[in-house]
Amino acid sequence: MVGLVVVCHSRALARAAVALAAEMVHGEPAPIEVAAGLDETTFGTDAVAIADAVAAADRGDGVVVLMDLGSAVLSAELALELLEEDLRDRVVLCPAPLVEGLVAAAVTAASGAGRREVSDEATAAMAGKQSHLAPAAGVEPASGGGIGTGPSATFTVTNPHGLHARPAARLVAQVAGYDAEVEIRNRGTGSPWVSASSLSRVATLGALHGHELEVRASGAQAREAVDRVVALAARAFDEADAGEPAADARAEAGAGNGFVAEVGGFGRPASPGIAIGPARHPHASAPTIPDVASQGAAAEWDRIEDALATARRDLRRVRADTAREAGDAHAAIFDAHLLLLGDADLLADVRSRLGGGAPAPQAWSAATDRIAAEFGALADPYLSAREADVRAVAAQVLRALLGDSAGAPPGFGVLIAPDLTPAEAAGLDTARVAGVLLAYGSPTSHGAILARARGVPTVVGLGARVLEVPDGTPVALDGGTGEVVVAPLGPVLATFRRRAAEQASRRERARARAGSPAMTRDGVPVAVGANVGSPADARAAADHGADLAGLVRTEFLFLGRDAAPDAGEQLAAYREIADALGGRRITVRTLDVGGDKPLRYVPAAAEDNPFLGVRGIRHSLEHPELLREQLLAIVRLAREVPVSVMFPMVSTVPEVLRARRMLDEALARAGGGTPSGLRVGMMMEVPAAALKTAAFAPHVDFVSIGTNDLAQYALAAERGNAALAGLSDGTDPGVLRLIDAVCRGAGGRVPVAVCGELAGDEAAVPLLIGLGVRELSVAPRSVPGVKEAVRATVLAEAAAAAARALDLADAAAVRDLLAADGRG
Repeated sequence: MVGLVVVCHSRALARAAVALAAEMVHGEPAPIEVAAGLDETTFGTDAVAIADAVAAADRGDGVVVLMDLGSAVLSAELALELLEEDLRDRVVLCPAPLVEGLVAAAVTAASGAGRREVSDEATAAMAGKQSHLAPAAGVEPASGGGIGTGPSATFTVTNPHGLHARPAARLVAQVAGYDAEVEIRNRGTGSPWVSASSLSRVATLGALHGHELEVRASGAQAREAVDRVVALAARAFDEADAGEPAADARAEAGAGNGFVAEVGGFGRPASPGIAIGPARHPHASAPTIPDVASQGAAAEWDRIEDALATARRDLRRVRADTAREAGDAHAAIFDAHLLLLGDADLLADVRSRLGGGAPAPQAWSAATDRIAAEFGALADPYLSAREADVRAVAAQVLRALLGDSAGAPPGFGVLIAPDLTPAEAAGLDTARVAGVLLAYGSPTSHGAILARARGVPTVVGLGARVLEVPDGTPVALDGGTGEVVVAPLGPVLATFRRRAAEQASRRERARARAGSPAMTRDGVPVAVGANVGSPADARAAADHGADLAGLVRTEFLFLGRDAAPDAGEQLAAYREIADALGGRRITVRTLDVGGDKPLRYVPAAAEDNPFLGVRGIRHSLEHPELLREQLLAIVRLAREVPVSVMFPMVSTVPEVLRARRMLDEALARAGGGTPSGLRVGMMMEVPAAALKTAAFAPHVDFVSIGTNDLAQYALAAERGNAALAGLSDGTDPGVLRLIDAVCRGAGGRVPVAVCGELAGDEAAVPLLIGLGVRELSVAPRSVPGVKEAVRATVLAEAAAAAARALDLADAAAVRDLLAADGRG
């Protein structure tokens, strides 16, 4: 009996098709093997897996292989080369549509037919559908006919920047879902017909706003495919903000992408300081390709497929992160990148070069260079800028081929990226990264916080345009104001340099007396501590004159690993932080995970809104074994140095009481007795908790306000969502009223600290002092400046300004008030 092999990008789809085919067979079924997907969830095809499936399906009568689309065909062809010659001669690659073809093939093979008859019946399987479905009316055939007698239509491009990467990707993705061969051409330029299933072919049509395009199709679903393309075009290919362009929009797009003149703008200030240097994109330049001999076409194709799989996984992760931070409209560019990895035209070129004896890196580089050059040759600046997309994806795959995973920019300069994860921000090499420009993110995202902690000037929320700044272009930025200038002219550059010199002079004056206590001008002491997330941060805190560690983020010990650290490992890390601070008090926050910081070794149910889910103290109480080990390490440390333990994300008094009981258990395990320097506190991040501070006061020694999350929850604006970045301002009067409620609820019985980003805002320092805050914890490098802000404050004036701020309309009005007071 003839065996069958199903080659499909989706394992789930292949299994479903096999199950459907099995329903149609009566009697003994033909052997069917599945070679689909790279794993249960990752799309792709694997030539080795296909070859193994063919061998398993063969019973001596041969094998018919059915494939879905694109690289599945190439992978099946390569699989043949991996087979022994006698088996290869018994294999037929069938061009039939996957579902209808598999049903027909399964029935025919079960009847005992030979492999050629099975293949022919599978190929003819769509004839019934074709005869049943008459061509739909309503679209006049375009001039020039179509593929055979198939339908065709015309449409006008309404997208402001034409059929560039994102709408082209949308078109290709839609066409791929139909059992039809679809072609498209640009009537406006007289271009030749190209395959609509190839992203590189579609995008190089040079289709601009107002151009008339023609689409034609043949096959079982030709009419549906044409109608879908026309409908998609009528919706501007689902591109956000794709209305009629303003008269000067095209000129602006051209200047923005070519950067032939000075270009400036403002983003969200995220980390203060001036940075000047060449633009550097991670992996912007392709790695050097070694001159090595080919190991044979089959082996080299295996390398290509492995590298493509790696690049797909990385791109899907980046797309998911971008969608979460900035929405699907911005993340859609990565769909274009993913489609490029499966582009039939590109992969056919690569395979041809491999067949000619080229090694995998050289074949991939040459094929992608060809496509990139075709983009670059287009007259329209917006479309020609898509060359950068091709080269970025090409370099990503090339690095995977060569095993080059280095993430640092190729040289000193200003790092430009879509966003920074906490791990990426923590790994910034400050000797190489002068500053950071992010397309998305917000000043209170964890990546921005860590960049600020590293003292790297950072501007966020600049939009996708910043990603197109060519590598090496001079850039100047002010992380304190959000100002960015690309290719600054001489006078502008001189201004930035003068401002940098002035800032450096102020920093030096502040550093000179950073080790002294900070008091207001009328003698009120205010402790200024540092937020630290590693021993290195603690050393920086001591170097910058921090009075204490006002927040030790312990997540650095738990994230990015496969098992939780035990009490011994934690104690060693906390002791290293304490030693760096020379005996100053350290405030250790218990594990604050959940939300955007999951632990891969702790199973977690999916949550519709993880920021309102199991995080902070909720997570610790749900996983008490983690909290027990951490509290044991903390109380052991408290026998050596002054320690404050702080519980995050507290909402209710019972949470505090339960956590304190576990602390008592840890004290008993550590030998009994409470160290004299041990204090117990809680984070104030939940608005409801802030409003009932008086209920918590009898059970804690201090409270610390996390203004990042407090603002997020009070304003219903996720702090990492770039679209809502304008709302994420802790000076909003509603947030200030919550801070005021905490200070009043504490009533002088317990001290109030602020460890959120608002504490490091020098303009807001008098406001916090005026509300009653007496401890501020900031990024280590911000300590000297914040101490200077404290010393410039007069308590009575600050209290009066705070009272006025509570009655203002919004954060902008509060900022105006602070600016006026600063000038006064």
